[in-house]
Amino acid sequence: MTKTNEILYCCSFADNSDCPDAAPELLSALGYEFSSWKDEESGKIRHTVYFPVKEDSLSAKKFLEEHAPSYREFGVILEDFKLCEVKKEDWAESWKIHFQPLVISPRLAVAPSWSRFKAAPGQQLVTLDPGMSFGTGQHATTKFCLSAIDRFSAERAAEGKSFSLLDAGSGSGILFIAACKLGAEKADAFDIDLDTIPVAKENALLNHIPEEKFSLRACSLLDFPAKKQYEIVVANILSGALIEGKEKLLSCCMDNGILILAGILHTEYEKVRASFEGTGLCTQLYSFQEKEWRGGAFRVHKKEERKS
Repeated sequence: MTKTNEILYCCSFADNSDCPDAAPELLSALGYEFSSWKDEESGKIRHTVYFPVKEDSLSAKKFLEEHAPSYREFGVILEDFKLCEVKKEDWAESWKIHFQPLVISPRLAVAPSWSRFKAAPGQQLVTLDPGMSFGTGQHATTKFCLSAIDRFSAERAAEGKSFSLLDAGSGSGILFIAACKLGAEKADAFDIDLDTIPVAKENALLNHIPEEKFSLRACSLLDFPAKKQYEIVVANILSGALIEGKEKLLSCCMDNGILILAGILHTEYEKVRASFEGTGLCTQLYSFQEKEWRGGAFRVHKKEERKS
């Protein structure tokens, strides 16, 4: 007989969105622990959200069904909601096939803890066991953030300088861990999902990052206490949250610092860019686009320089 604590209670549903990455971003923003499955022959996609308590799966089904019509306005089409149960051991193995080693550059690579991947000479390896937390490096926006951190940390290293980093929406911790591997003297991180914090800490320790080199906090962007400024600030969150929290993000950046923004649908990017550049405090250095996703790196200016 299966024990109750060995069961996960699930709500699964079809994803008929035009943009295949939109629904996963939404589910991550809602703080759900989920997995995705695609039938390569038919192209059909289903997502499953998981809960340790049965009542939570019932609440999730009700919530998603009630909000499905409003999600359609943003191109996210969720249908055919069903409840089911699954053994934790079955779920744990099913998602590992989607997490493969990823080479970002000659300086940086990411691999799961069960992989036999060997880093090249001089290449920093982030070993990750994300559990059910968002952030494995496979998503386009996460890859962009990793590449940008790699690029700007290399510039700092060439100047013989270290740097500090703020990771807004840290998830599994992949971004701040990579920053520490690439020379950050201190990395602070926060996520709105409380459950990601122990996972991120465990991943940091797995990568031999000393506890004094990083801090983790569960809070929203608007609630994050901006008590210091950083050379690099990276925010891989939804465009609405970026725009709403732009003043907070900019206040966290040092003069002449770097602000990396991602998690943005291509159709929404120019709105985000205009919102940030409209403050007169930053200028886009470059942007990237992969499929439906886009991100950008910005240089933050001093107020004094802007007035002169």
